[in-house]
Amino acid sequence: MKANQTKTNAVRALDRASITYELRNYELAAEDFNAEAVAALLGMAPETIFKTLIAHGDVTGHLFALVPASSELDLRALATAAGNKRVELVPLRDVLDLTGYMRGAVTPLAAKKAYPVFIDETAEIWPQIGISGGMRGLQIVLAPDDLLRITGAQLANIAR
Repeated sequence: MKANQTKTNAVRALDRASITYELRNYELAAEDFNAEAVAALLGMAPETIFKTLIAHGDVTGHLFALVPASSELDLRALATAAGNKRVELVPLRDVLDLTGYMRGAVTPLAAKKAYPVFIDETAEIWPQIGISGGMRGLQIVLAPDDLLRITGAQLANIAR
């Protein structure tokens, strides 16, 4: 970590778990912000940058879903994987209150509450993937197995 970088709660969680990671900074205007743009700025394939979405299931309540930047979340597949009949994305206005993170900074690490985490199974094919570092402009690059371990996530076919 560079001396001028702020440690976010997500980064502190990785440090406490002794997980190896790399931090990458980027600058992107809020109106241009999306996961594919982040991938381009970092020189990473969009399939290796995973965006974190928060959804609500009719049975299980809130949960995190991580899918590649180049994909969309398949709500039906997520519902099935999580044991719900129906899942819908949480309205943007509720994301900060539920997670402690603003849009573009949502990460399953050190959120306000430890919601169940589902990661698209394509994460396994990459040696490293990128996730939000808990603030806009900061990406954490780590091994998918380490992310699975620290979050207790389940792999599932949830992207389309």
